This record gives sequence, C-alpha cells and structure tokens, in this order.
Amino acid sequence: MEIPVIQLPAGAVRGATDGVIDRFVGIPYAAPPVGERRFAAPQPVEPWSGERDATLPGSNAPQRVRAFPGLDVYPLVGTGWVEGDDYLTLNVLRLTGSAGPLPVMVFIHGGGFVVGSKDAAVQDGASFARDGIVYVAINYRMGIDGFLPIPDVPTNLGLRDQIAALTWVRDNIAAFGGDPSNVTVFGESAGGMSTANLIASPLAKGLFRRAIVESGHGGMTRDIPVARRLVDKLAGLLGVSADKAGFASVPPSQATLDAVEKISQPTARIDLRDEEGREPVFGISRFVPVHGDDVLPVKPLDALKAGAGAEIDLLIGTNAEEMNLYLVPTGVRAKVGRILAWLALRKSIPRAWAILKAYGMGGDAKPGMVLNAAMNDLVFRWPARRFAEEHQGKTHLYEFDWRSPMFGGELGAAHGMELPFVFDCLPVATGPEGLCGTNPPQDLATRIHGLWVQFAKTGALPWPEFDRDTRQVYRLEAGEASHEPVMPAAAFLP
Repeated sequence: MEIPVIQLPAGAVRGATDGVIDRFVGIPYAAPPVGERRFAAPQPVEPWSGERDATLPGSNAPQRVRAFPGLDVYPLVGTGWVEGDDYLTLNVLRLTGSAGPLPVMVFIHGGGFVVGSKDAAVQDGASFARDGIVYVAINYRMGIDGFLPIPDVPTNLGLRDQIAALTWVRDNIAAFGGDPSNVTVFGESAGGMSTANLIASPLAKGLFRRAIVESGHGGMTRDIPVARRLVDKLAGLLGVSADKAGFASVPPSQATLDAVEKISQPTARIDLRDEEGREPVFGISRFVPVHGDDVLPVKPLDALKAGAGAEIDLLIGTNAEEMNLYLVPTGVRAKVGRILAWLALRKSIPRAWAILKAYGMGGDAKPGMVLNAAMNDLVFRWPARRFAEEHQGKTHLYEFDWRSPMFGGELGAAHGMELPFVFDCLPVATGPEGLCGTNPPQDLATRIHGLWVQFAKTGALPWPEFDRDTRQVYRLEAGEASHEPVMPAAAFLP
C-alpha cells in the first residue's frame, strides 16, 4: 500500500492510509505559540526539511477536561491536555485515490473556548472523506491564551488562529485534492459561535463559501471593557499584573488551569454584564470572543445587518433541549425551586421573573422545568433565529429533535446530541454512559450526515429557506419543515 506524501510550501508531509482513507494529522498551519509568539497573532509556519511525520495527532491547547455525572463526554471534547508547544495544527482526511477538486469541510471544535481538540473521537471525519469531502479539523488557542483581552495583546487570538487555519486551507488544500473555492466551515457550540463570528468578520471574508452553525450564533461576544474585568480577576488569582508582562510570566500549567477552573465556577464573584445588564453567555463560559477590534469591529448581528456574510450560504440550527446537558445530569433541573431559578437567571439578564412567568412559572410546571425551557431559548434557540433573520444571504434553519433515552429519557435532545449523527459515528457515543444511549437510530444518522454532505457539495437542502415572515424550520427527526412561532424569549433579547 503506497504511503501518501504531499509536498507543501513549508515541506513534505507523510500521512497514512488504510486503502480507503488517507490521513494527514498534526500538520502545522502556524508557528508554535510559545515565547514571544505566545501572545502574538499567529505567525507563519517554520519550514522543515525532509518528510514530516503526519501520522500522530500531536499536542493540543492547554485545558482540563472534567468528567460529567453519568455521561461519557470524552468522545465529544477529547481526553484533555496533550502537552507540547506545536499545537496550532490541523488534520486532513481524504478518500484514497479520489480525483479533485473536491469540496472541503473545515470543522471547528466546541468546548466553551476552554476545552476541546481536533482529535476528539466524534469528529474523526472519516465519514465525510468517505463521501467525497476533503475534511479538515483544527486546533486553536483557548482560555487565557486565546480569548482573554489582555492589554497590549492582540484580541481574539483564538479567532485569529482559526482565520490563519482557513488561510492555510485556501493556500494548501489543492495539494490534497480539495477545491479552495468550495470550502464549508462548520462547528458546534463554541465552534458554532466561532463559525458565526467568522461570517461576521472582515478578516475572514473570501476564505469560505458556506457555513454550518450547530448550536451556536453570534450573540455570545463581549465588549472589551467588560471582558477586561475577567483579566483583572484572573491576574489577581495568579498574583500577576493585569498586562502582557504579567500573564507572560506564568506559563501554561496546572496553576493557570486551576485559575481558569476557579473563575469558571458558578460561585465565582465576577460581574460580566454589559451596560444593558445582560451577560450574553449566561455563565456557561467566561472566555468568549470580544467585539470592538479588527476581527469583530461591531457585534456580529450588527455586522450582518450591514451585509457582512451575505455571500455565504448558511445552515444554522439548534437542538430542541440544549440546556438539558447542563441541568439534567447535575440534578439542577430536578432540585431548583422558584427563588433559586430566579436568582440564577437574574445574574445574566434583566426582568428575570417576567421571563420565568412567560415560560410558565406560577403554573403547574416545576420551577426547574420552567428555568430549563427559558434557558433553552435564551441561550441557544432564539439567538440562532436572530442570526438567521439578520443574515442577508441564503439561509436554512434546522432543529435537531431526536431524544436520547439517557437519564430515564430526561436527557432528550440535549446540547451536543447532533454530533454523532452529523458525523455518522454513532458507535462512539453509544453505550451505558454514551450520549445517545444504547440503540440510537442509524437511519437518522445516515440521513442527517447526507444533508450536511449535500450542503457542502452544492448548497442544496430539501426545505425552504428561512426568513422572519415564513419562519420555516426543518425538524431533522421528523423530516419536515414547518412554520415556527416567535418564542417568548424574543421580548427579552436584542
């Protein structure tokens, strides 16, 4: 079996093949972010001589992955930090012997901008390569190094890394048989947020033709002055000055991960609400992109209103019960009462009690169920619809509605549930603690995966486009589109 070798401008890469799929993993798209480069915009790849071994995944961004009660989340986010300097890398998979140019799909992993890896099992990508796609998955800087607006440091370094990776794809993917004029960027959760932000960014213009935003939107960005409160708080925890020199004096380590973990606790004393009293991330992550720089000059929704991304075909959607992932395994949904539900919500948004009443508080529903339903819409579902409304290009909207049987059927169509179906890799999320339980429907995975592949190839989808009047949303399990009424959350969000 012939070993695949590709000659790139920086040097040759040697991959591996099983005779069906060629794999090239751990290819650098930027120089290692260490030393003076740690808090700098991504720098060009350092050339190498000979053939670089592209058969080992390599390192990833500093992170700490914690176990989830009763649920195996490692296939979704990876097993944690693989230490090493050279982690601004990507994987490329292609069908052995296929003739290009082929459509390209670039996946941006999720994980709250603090965990995740291109090498997590669920996003292996072989299914896309099998179906005639050149598949790319990327790592990027996260947490302190990627999404903390430290004074004298370029903002949004994690997004800048993603843009550098897409620039690498534009310049190099033809060598793997990919078509640089037919690139689809897609991502889930923080990766979906990233994809939405890239649509709105002038620095990413022209780097991709289509985008798929899964359980994400453009509403989770902060004003830089607000995000600087996080800088000050973390500097205090680490005992350093709140500037580049201070943070550079503390290398990525278990100590910095301790600080990230401490500041991420719901009990952490930090106010990240904006001038309107909203915390757009609802406490799910402290680390998110900022607007007001050259990457995101304005809020993404405002950018869309001005025509940003109008040339991009967009598929965007959410899961029907996103917040179940956070509130069911932890037992919060079952235990929370009215007062705690109100206190939890008012930390992030004005008129918390009015919101809860709009979702049924005071009626027969349990307070935890009301909080869950409200946050489903506030955090994920309604902001995704708003992004779809403001996007001036071709837009389709989906809802993933298959319900997992885990936790006695209470997990349902939770956050992340669509990923094993999109990647047609149900076995990695199946089992006693698997996200999808013990017997998820393969026919649904085949159909959903096929929709993603078709969209990447041609932009075609078998349901009407979304607009703010007809509001056509395609339910993936049901296999049909219908009008979706405006949600109660609309009265409380921009």
